Amino acid sequence: MIQDINQQQPGVNKIRAQKTIGIQVGAESFMDEGVEQVLDILQEKGAINTLYVSTFSYDRGIQGRPAVNYADHGIQESDRDRYHGGNYATPHAEFYKNTRIKGELLKAPDFGDVDILEKVIPAARRRRMKVFASVQDGFNYPADVTIFKDFSEINLGGEKGGAMCFLAPDVREFWKAVSVDLCTSYDIDGILLFNERGGPFLNALGASHNQSIQSSNVTCFCEHHQKMAALHNIDLERVKEGYRQLDTFVKGSLSGNRPSNGYYVEFERLMFAYPEIYAWNQIFDIGKSQVLADVYEAVKKVNKNQQVGFHIEHVNSFNPFYRATRSYEDMAKIADFLKVVVYNNCGGERYASFIRNAGSIVFRDIPVDELMRFNNYLLGYSEDEASMTGLATAGLSPDYVYRETQRALAGVRGQRCDILPGIDINIPVGRNSRVQSPDDAYAATLAALKAGAQGVLLSRKYSEMKLANLEAAGRAVREAASLRIEPSSNRFNFY
Repeated sequence: MIQDINQQQPGVNKIRAQKTIGIQVGAESFMDEGVEQVLDILQEKGAINTLYVSTFSYDRGIQGRPAVNYADHGIQESDRDRYHGGNYATPHAEFYKNTRIKGELLKAPDFGDVDILEKVIPAARRRRMKVFASVQDGFNYPADVTIFKDFSEINLGGEKGGAMCFLAPDVREFWKAVSVDLCTSYDIDGILLFNERGGPFLNALGASHNQSIQSSNVTCFCEHHQKMAALHNIDLERVKEGYRQLDTFVKGSLSGNRPSNGYYVEFERLMFAYPEIYAWNQIFDIGKSQVLADVYEAVKKVNKNQQVGFHIEHVNSFNPFYRATRSYEDMAKIADFLKVVVYNNCGGERYASFIRNAGSIVFRDIPVDELMRFNNYLLGYSEDEASMTGLATAGLSPDYVYRETQRALAGVRGQRCDILPGIDINIPVGRNSRVQSPDDAYAATLAALKAGAQGVLLSRKYSEMKLANLEAAGRAVREAASLRIEPSSNRFNFY
């Protein structure tokens, strides 16, 4: 067991003094393999100096063991049937007095009374590792967790949706309470907050890589949104009618009912007729941004030295409509760091899925290969990225990682906000998609660091990572530590 990696490996010492080398890891890994053994592996193979412990979540994206393609460490079976989720630390009732969502009732039952932060923090501190608590606003709530349903979004038909409404005062207070509880009760270095929800306009168009197109179920039309509409002088009835018309357009497009002027012109005509459609999407973004700002301000009141960071979802790098709604400069004002997802290995499959969605509605008149090339130009991708036909198999290139990292660094406009690109290590992909190699993990990690990032965050979770790929990422970290990196172009050359 290595107690202090600084004394053992000078190269790591240098990179740690300058860079955050983080990894997302859930309670299941520490419980399955043991805290000391996991930390040994993370330091020795991955050069990790910062843990992002998945502490509050009901989503298996950052927690739980993989369902298939087991990693070469830990228990070789899925925990899907046993996974519950919740708070894997210990919630304290006094922090939840201002919300009806009582955090003390949301202790994760998966490992009984075990408090994962109590187990991990002392061992991490002995190794001079930083510890962040990851908090995720997911919406895969188990059937026995009913309290969230009282604060659900309301869809266009008046039915409850699956996620909680950002504008509900109890919801805003709840996310503040979770974060303040963790930052007050534990010797942690800060919070990483996850939220991958898009607004009604983008959701209606299936404008992500991982969603079906369900334009009839867009949200939210609850009482809090109605009050917000009045505050901003938005006619709620025109909003609803606009979204009904958008629903009709989407369904017609999916059925191949081409308007006489084409799909795109008909779409733009609808947007001109109902500007309330996009205004309503902006209301969603206001609510989402306010939750982020709430958490940042609340944590800084506890301890100004604790850091707050936000996970920036993958669709931000594929979708120009979505990208236009997310300003790195604005987010940098309420964040100490941004984890910008640049998952290139699974990115080919994800990007192809987004293009198929986009090409089935608004851009249905454009052949899908031409649509992807057009979108590449809009996004500033290299001309060398794979064609649509081979995109899933090829993945996106290390150059994509480099360019997206540089875009984020430029986007914060010199503010004190670190950019930590999220590097994918063995994220599950489809049957015909690229199987990650150590060279892939090495190239992506090195690309992010050569682009000038203040660190990297290996993702999604340690429990699904192959050790050879983790070690390859660590090799890139150590190599980058020995280089003087001065990014001077918008292109990354690996070979």
